[in-house]
Amino acid sequence: MISACTGTETEKIIIDTDEAPAAIGPYSQGILAGNTLYAAGQLGLDPETGEMAGEDLESQTRKALDNLGVVLEAAGMSFQDVVSVDVFLSDIENFSAFNTIYSEYFTETLPARAVVEAARLPRDALVEIKAVAVR
Repeated sequence: MISACTGTETEKIIIDTDEAPAAIGPYSQGILAGNTLYAAGQLGLDPETGEMAGEDLESQTRKALDNLGVVLEAAGMSFQDVVSVDVFLSDIENFSAFNTIYSEYFTETLPARAVVEAARLPRDALVEIKAVAVR
């Protein structure tokens, strides 16, 4: 579902899709402002059950990226439109394993990226991924 909020300068469109997990707080899955999408951080949650896709980094990373993908799709975009990604890992030792999976999703135009270790993520997730995309 897409709903629009008009402001004085740029129209802001709320991106909300049942294909990605519902927000677990007071935020939107994404905001489309002009031609730029600001996608909220995605965890490895299964949108149907609300539970983690698995206990391991691989299953959570794949599901977080899949969730990001459906938010992008709901905004009429794809991974190729992503210009910036912020990644939060619960353990920076997982950096290399994360990169292996990440490189399967971002194959052509590689976005700018930051990866940081976070002391604790929502729902005790192992990874959270947020992105900005431009069409």
